[in-house]
Amino acid sequence: MAAAKRGLGRGLDALLDPHVMDDSAESQSSGVTEVDILSIDTNLHQPRKSFSEDSLNDLAASIKTHGIVQPLIVRKNGDRYLIVAGERRFRAARIAKLKKVPVMVVDYDEKKMQEISLIENIQRENLNPIEEAKAIQSLMKEYGLTQEELSERLGKSRPVIANSLRLLSLPETVTKLIQNGIITAGHGRAIAGISDSAMQTKLAEETVNLGYSVRALENRIKNLNHKKKKEEKQPLSSDMKQLEKMFRERTGTRVHITGTEEKGKIIFDYASKDQLQQVYDCLIGE
Repeated sequence: MAAAKRGLGRGLDALLDPHVMDDSAESQSSGVTEVDILSIDTNLHQPRKSFSEDSLNDLAASIKTHGIVQPLIVRKNGDRYLIVAGERRFRAARIAKLKKVPVMVVDYDEKKMQEISLIENIQRENLNPIEEAKAIQSLMKEYGLTQEELSERLGKSRPVIANSLRLLSLPETVTKLIQNGIITAGHGRAIAGISDSAMQTKLAEETVNLGYSVRALENRIKNLNHKKKKEEKQPLSSDMKQLEKMFRERTGTRVHITGTEEKGKIIFDYASKDQLQQVYDCLIGE
């Protein structure tokens, strides 16, 4: 029988289930044990940077009643332990005032720790959309994965992966609004369809101020695109045609003007470095 395909996500369920053990040499564990909660440190490099206080309090209440169902995954760090996966459970356990918590000790290097931490967060935690996109991007860069390969490992469709990554192309002003829950990832994906960053910021501000739903924002963008295409197709006035001709004669290259006297674009074509220099000299008046 062929060996099972090994992937980044292959051992995660096993790691998080105390009844299933990974038999690889890299992942040998000492089993589930209880350790003093004060001897555990958080991982500064884990992708999740913010935790909902309400969510942590709800989990803490559950832990008080039922205990921690899944052990934390930790690595020995001298005489202390470093969290590989399960920081949310750890924080909730502290709120619940537990003195000891169940852990599974693994022998992972830094790279493997980051891998498991990223996957556990993406699969099991409620990351905000920007944190999730950054975690996905980190996995792709660190392990040279395509979107299709990462889709298989995370159990998410390729379009979901692609749409998540699109959010990272947005200006920081927009990503902060998504990160803080002021606008949704759906709003962000719609705004990402606009290439102009200034317009992206403007649309995000409109969304906040006017309370656009995702559908309303999509319609707003559709109208903007329609207006832009209409302006580009609008015939040039005689004055603009004359200006286009003057630019052409002055620069010695093909020139295209779209729009009106109030708003539009001027595109200079060039076929050589010399022509580019000629256009440059004309524009700066030399």
